[in-house]
Amino acid sequence: MTSAQQASLAIGFDASRTKAVLRADAGREGEFASLAIRFPGASQSGPLSAEVELDDFLTGIEALADWPEPESVRWDPGLVQLVEEVLEDADRAAARIHQEDGEDAAVHPDDLPGLLGADWDADLTSFQQRDIARLLSLRHGANFSVPGAGKTRVALAVYAALRAQGDVRRLLVVAPKSAFDSWRFEAATCFTSPLRTGFMDKRMPGGCEVLVVNYERLDRGLDGLAGWLRAAPAMLILDEAHRMKLGARGVYGSACLALGPLSRRRLILTGTPAPNGARDLENLLSFVWPGHGRRVVVNAVAGGDLGRASEVLRPLFTRTTKAELGLPPFQPVIRPVTMPPLHREIYDALVGRYTARAEASRSDLDALGRALLRLLMAATSPALLVEGSSRYEPLGYQVPPLVPPAGGSLIRLLENLPKYEIPPKYEEVMRIVRDNAAKNRKTLVWSTFVRNLTTLENILAPFRPAMVFGGTTDRDEELRRFRNDPDCFVLLSNPATLGEGISLHWECHDAVYVDRDFIAGRYLQSLDRIHRLGLEPGTETNVTILAARETVDEVVAKRLTEKLEFMGRILDDPSIRQLGDLEEEGPVVGGMDGQDIDALLGHLGKAARRSGRRNVEPLS
Repeated sequence: MTSAQQASLAIGFDASRTKAVLRADAGREGEFASLAIRFPGASQSGPLSAEVELDDFLTGIEALADWPEPESVRWDPGLVQLVEEVLEDADRAAARIHQEDGEDAAVHPDDLPGLLGADWDADLTSFQQRDIARLLSLRHGANFSVPGAGKTRVALAVYAALRAQGDVRRLLVVAPKSAFDSWRFEAATCFTSPLRTGFMDKRMPGGCEVLVVNYERLDRGLDGLAGWLRAAPAMLILDEAHRMKLGARGVYGSACLALGPLSRRRLILTGTPAPNGARDLENLLSFVWPGHGRRVVVNAVAGGDLGRASEVLRPLFTRTTKAELGLPPFQPVIRPVTMPPLHREIYDALVGRYTARAEASRSDLDALGRALLRLLMAATSPALLVEGSSRYEPLGYQVPPLVPPAGGSLIRLLENLPKYEIPPKYEEVMRIVRDNAAKNRKTLVWSTFVRNLTTLENILAPFRPAMVFGGTTDRDEELRRFRNDPDCFVLLSNPATLGEGISLHWECHDAVYVDRDFIAGRYLQSLDRIHRLGLEPGTETNVTILAARETVDEVVAKRLTEKLEFMGRILDDPSIRQLGDLEEEGPVVGGMDGQDIDALLGHLGKAARRSGRRNVEPLS
């Protein structure tokens, strides 16, 4: 429209840039109402104005074709650019769905030496070259390669090519703090002139070409980051992007979605894009391709044929699998343990207590999450439920244990449980660590609960354990000791702290899980700490999962298997499905979704019926 024309409809961003705002000219109330109702989730703030989530707006953009005076619609230039990019990438992806792997792509791996620029100075594997070419063939992209495949280097190569073309001049990276060292190292070593890299702390660093910020600081630094992106054409990378899988419903997701439209190019990196199902994948691809990403996932999985869904989605991402890394295979094994009598009696009483309360609180996810965590504790040691003198006070076990008094109150026995029974999971950990140490092998021990870690620190004292959790003062020193001290045979940690961004595969080839929660992505990430690119041929990797019989451990194992099966099929990666098929030898607390809740409630009901038959004393 010309400047002299009156706009019949104005379309732009809201202040957060996560919504589209539509405003119509006076006298068009009826026409506007008909338009607004065609956008899902539109909220009319008046007869002539409405707000629509950006993803919903782009999904329903065809509705604008019926506006009576399309030539007089005034668009925000940034929104026009975003729409054009999304439609262009959608057309490119659709054209590639029926092509052979890599055939007729806009960029071929052989083209890369001439694209990366004279400043690029790093070696690339054949699968990294393939992934770079695929990502450069779309305006925006997603790299779902397994941990250890070199996603950081691939992302920097994409940036180098775009910078050489003059398309972008700076790079914003959102990453967990555990990944900062990787970005610092790669930005310095992949280029003849190291990239000027800054890390955002309390203030914005000046004079940097690459700015790295952690997810926890996004919301507080949103205005400054938005200004930094606007100052020059920029690329935005989300590393470990599954952290914003909640999309607009989460703090991290809202901030990422607000920054997305300000960037010239967008790229997400994660080895676990759909840890809880299709909704996670929808939100990730909605960041990359607003409107198109969610729609293509919904349409792909609607029929339930995950093989076909994988074929449809494959052009939208690149993935290097574990098989392509050429790593020695490994298969986690589950080792069932039997609770001693008092332990079983307390667990059954606890389950009986929770059943009615949990069923009544089905809609209260936090309450169910707390119930789950207590049951996970009880499956290892009910004594963890008794509050200590401090938050992380270790349990003091008596060796040899005493005989419990006959007729004692169950709640009193619980309070003094460490005197009477040593949890079988602790005994198994001790046995595994001792056997490995005798072979001069180090062991990584995982547990969700810090009191498990502090207790095991005492029990495993002869093996000089290192420990890393959220409250660790000097994490680097503990990792250094585990890696380099020949007398330190154990590292104790939780997947929430050490599940990402750290490599232990040179020093450690054995891991034990004391417990697991429902968070499939965190479990997969933690497995890859000791099984990643660089392992010597023939290296033996052992992963043991401890599970108490007839407890919530079995529910968690079943749900993780189902989630890994889904993810493996949607990514066409059999190795993921294999990890869920254990051989028998963790948003909401515990990472629960609706099916997790049903499984947990089913366990509670079954256990309560068993408890009732045994006529155990309810805890109070």
